[in-house]
Amino acid sequence: MFAFVFLKAFQQRNGAFNHYWPVIPTSWLMFATEAYVVVAIARRGWDLWFVGCVGTAAGVGAVLAVYIHNRVFRQGAER
Repeated sequence: MFAFVFLKAFQQRNGAFNHYWPVIPTSWLMFATEAYVVVAIARRGWDLWFVGCVGTAAGVGAVLAVYIHNRVFRQGAER
């Protein structure tokens, strides 16, 4: 889920800042990770511990995506 949310956040910033070249490869990776997450949850099931771990990983993935996108595309005032 970390990877999937990372890619979703990265893709959102691609669209928001008109970075067209990474859209297609990011979409492919989003599909692959989303399919993996759905199958993994269907096989494993879920419980409160799992929800907490996956939710935390998703949040960290989103924050890291914003940070890396800023670094890759040199955006943001903080350098």
